Amino acid sequence: MSRQTWKATERALAARLGGQRVPVSGRVRGDAPDIAHPRLSLEVKHRASLPAWLREAMAQAVACAGPHQIPVAILHEHGSRHDGDLWMLRLADLAALLETGARETG
Repeated sequence: MSRQTWKATERALAARLGGQRVPVSGRVRGDAPDIAHPRLSLEVKHRASLPAWLREAMAQAVACAGPHQIPVAILHEHGSRHDGDLWMLRLADLAALLETGARETG
């Protein structure tokens, strides 16, 4: 995968979420996120394809969501503490949450 592809993905996501892409040059792992944002630490992973089970989990959450619910898939690793569980939600839902939060605090 070309460097231009994942860089373009980071730029597009930064623009969509109101952040700014942080260039890789001079960065050390854990030093700065891929996207600088006032409320979030955003790390972007661009892949040719995602595991089918992740897509299926999200599809199930979407199918079960009511009209005013945000579909979320929670990923839990056997034997680990729930505080470390991961959330997966769609970008459109995250953008809407950020927009709503900005309106409520602004």
